[in-house]
Order: sequence, then structure tokens, then C-alpha cells
Amino acid sequence: MRNFVVLDAPSNLGLRPPAPGTVPGCYKLAGALREQGIVRRLGALEGGVVVPPRYDRGEWQEGDGVFNAAAIASYTRRLADRIEHHVRAGDLPVVLGGDCSIQLGASLALRRLGRFGLVAVDGSADFRHPGNSDRIGAAGGEELALATGRGQDDLTDLEGLKPYLRDEDVRLFGIRDYDTDRDELAALKIQTVSVGELREWGADAIARAVVETLELPHLEGFWVHLDADCLDPSVMPAVDSPDPDGLLPDELLALLRPLLRSPRCVGLNVTIYDPDLDPEGVAGALLADLVVGAFGEG
Repeated sequence: MRNFVVLDAPSNLGLRPPAPGTVPGCYKLAGALREQGIVRRLGALEGGVVVPPRYDRGEWQEGDGVFNAAAIASYTRRLADRIEHHVRAGDLPVVLGGDCSIQLGASLALRRLGRFGLVAVDGSADFRHPGNSDRIGAAGGEELALATGRGQDDLTDLEGLKPYLRDEDVRLFGIRDYDTDRDELAALKIQTVSVGELREWGADAIARAVVETLELPHLEGFWVHLDADCLDPSVMPAVDSPDPDGLLPDELLALLRPLLRSPRCVGLNVTIYDPDLDPEGVAGALLADLVVGAFGEG
């Protein structure tokens, strides 16, 4: 039985400001889920916090590449150090974000250890890169592209380990049926399952099938990235991009359970939920319930 370790990664460095002069509130995600008793309910050990640098885009302008890049690179290395430590120890880290750029910390950590897969449960592909967009800037919408080696070297080639993930080792669940990135992803053999396809085939069945593809000898395990915007805005409005036609809670739970209960799953990160957009804490309580329920606890 592996120990769960809850580790806070409260970085908002990868998101654009929600309004001039403000900062994204997703850095409060970890505190909000802790307030829901997630550490106690998981029976987890305390992993502490990796404190991020200050959010400061300085004189950044469109066309300058990824903003906060130096800060994200530094933070990615430090977060990777902590995740690597726990994975080597045989623990299962549950990393509470933060925006989606924290996934780079997990991907770098695992790349140091060998070849691992990624299951991203996300409402969008987060695959914006210089080859398909002239609006590069927010790493939180670009982290899958960066992790697979697309983008500027100061983020894609940390420690000379580019790419952290191979295209064929990525599985993407929960993108909307109308997502325009699907053709490019298919051409790269990055497997995607949209919300409509998940409903057609069944969340539990397809998750079990995908786990089998990640339990092959050439992979040493896989990481699960959970972005709260995979959920429909009717139940999860507290995200920066609340796109319609998302997953419902029972669907997400059925999807997560086979993934997180696999012995080859080496960790989970949770991102994008913004407590500033959830003054009553209802969406945060739901997110905590789903994470705890997926691991099989009460």
C-alpha cells in the first residue's frame, strides 16, 4: 500500500490576468481543498508546499514568447525535485495547483527517472505552440505542447531532457467535441477522447482500456493531470475558461477511478479551480469529493 502525499504547488504563473491589475486566483486551490479536509480524507502524509515566484509579467508584450518563462522554468525544476523524491520513495504524490503549467514539474521529474506516460483529463488540449498560433504567452494553455518539446528551449529543454513526454505516450480525455486541436493531435498520434465519445463508449470501459495501453513494459508508469475545466460549467463554473458541454461529476468519477487505482499510476495533479469565483465553496467541495472518491475513500 503506497502512501499518499499531498503537496501544494500554488503557482499561477501560467495564466493571463483575469482583469488589469489582478492576478489569477487559482493559487488558492490548494488551500481551498485542504479546507475541505482532503489530507485527512485521503489518509495522506503532509508534503508541504513548493512556494512559487511572484507573478510579474513585467514589460511583456504579445510576441515576446511565454510570459513569466524564467520564473516557470525555475519553479518547474524545484517542483520536479519534490515530485521525484516522492516517486523514488514509492509514494503517490497528490499535487494541488495552481494552473496547468505545474504539469511541467511532474513531467520533468518523471523524465529524469525514465519513460512515463501522461493521462490529461482536461477541457482543452493546452497544445498552443508557435507552429499553430501567433498568440503564445500563457503557459497554462501551452503545457502539453511544451512537455512534448514544442516551444522555446528555456521551457522545453530543461536539463537537456527534451521532450519530457513522447507524443505516443499521451492520452487526453474530456476535450470538447468541437475542439479545433483534434486534427493536429490525431496526426501526431496523440490519442484523444472527447466528451461525446466518452459518453458513447462509457467512461469506466474506456478508462480501463486506456490503462492497459499504459501498463506495457516500455513505460515505467503514468501521471494523471486533472484540470477542473473538464467539468461542465453547471457544476464547475469557477475556472478561467468555463466552456459548455463538459463532463458531469459521475462521468469524471467513473473515468478517474480506473486511472488512479492502477498500480502503474505514479501521481496526480489538480489544477485551475479558482476559489475567487466560488464564494460559497460549492465547486471546491465537489472537486475535493471527486478526488477523494476516485481514490476509493469516503
